[in-house]
Amino acid sequence: MPAKRAPIFQALSAVLVAALSAAVWLAWMGWDTEYQVDPVTGSQSGPYEAWQVAGCAISLLVLLVVALVTGVRKVLAPTALTIGFTAAWTIQAAQQPDQTGLFVIGATLIFVGVGLASAVVSVITYALGNRRATPSGEPNFSAGQ
Repeated sequence: MPAKRAPIFQALSAVLVAALSAAVWLAWMGWDTEYQVDPVTGSQSGPYEAWQVAGCAISLLVLLVVALVTGVRKVLAPTALTIGFTAAWTIQAAQQPDQTGLFVIGATLIFVGVGLASAVVSVITYALGNRRATPSGEPNFSAGQ
């Protein structure tokens, strides 16, 4: 793992992670707002397809692991990712015609789900880095050391 990074690096990295996680939302799912109706049963599903959700999840995973490996703090990276992704989802959901206001519940579920998943990824990433700790005790994410 790189040496301890300066506060300005941490702040800029958090903003970048949040912005990129919002971009992940927009790229994979933000453009799809149409529900599918089964012509036989009349049941409605969507608006997202399984491939969109999988691609989004993999993209977020890669973003978070890269942020952690490059030195973004283990609490800051998942927090920024969660906030950026949830904000993008919430802004779009709030703009949809819905008199129930249920998007607030959806936003809460997104926040909790992405937050828990990113916390688990953060813990696993650091645990793997600590398995290969250097003599000084710093995690070593580089291969072959």
